Amino acid sequence: MKIVSWNVNGIRAAKKKGLFDFIEKNQADLYLFQEIKIGAEDINEELKNIPHYGSFWNPAFQKGYSGVATYCRQSPKEIIKGIGDQRIDKEGRVLTLEFPNYFLINAYFPNSQRSLERLEFKLAFNQLFAEYCRNLSKKKPLIIGGDFNVAHQEIDIARPKQNQNHAGFTEEERNWFGMFLEQGYLDTFRQLTSEGDQYTYWAYFYEARKKNIGWRIDYFLISQKLKGKLKKASILNTIEGSDHCPISIDLDL
Repeated sequence: MKIVSWNVNGIRAAKKKGLFDFIEKNQADLYLFQEIKIGAEDINEELKNIPHYGSFWNPAFQKGYSGVATYCRQSPKEIIKGIGDQRIDKEGRVLTLEFPNYFLINAYFPNSQRSLERLEFKLAFNQLFAEYCRNLSKKKPLIIGGDFNVAHQEIDIARPKQNQNHAGFTEEERNWFGMFLEQGYLDTFRQLTSEGDQYTYWAYFYEARKKNIGWRIDYFLISQKLKGKLKKASILNTIEGSDHCPISIDLDL
């Protein structure tokens, strides 16, 4: 089973840049898209009905902001929008699909912002997200994919010293990510590779992508119970169309 996750930075813009061609070419079983930036009333039939896939959406209340969508070949048993907190859920950050043997969570974590004005909000989201996952994991294993908006370790960012305590690389955000993994999850990419210079996000300025001055802030995490099922974890850094690139995992499920 192949799963792809991608912060598309606007699904309509991504469509114009070849998103549907990417989907058709890769033929993954599941696609998780973040930052779709579309209102519920603007999700038209063309976006909903890609051949061979069902689609499920959790847009933000605010148009042009946040939101997640998941495309899948197999129909889920249940769809859960949000994590049960109104202040967070209005931003359309989490969408969960239940399948017979696992829960699939599509997540778009808040950005703590340049001056860290949303750090407190993000840490509150982190705490509630961890509790949400803890409750789900009592039923069956989890597969979590998305943009976590944090580079966990120095190897996950091109310029760690210059970014100390900047948004996405604060001690609070990094420590939370480590603690979350300790609750029973694997960072799939780091499970299979220890290479540096592997990033999923590059700023649009200063030719950052061309120079590979990036951040690894997009992840697939899986429950420890699925460790033996993990076959491959990839960063598809040649795929353009957003300031992020897609990531993928292959599981024997």
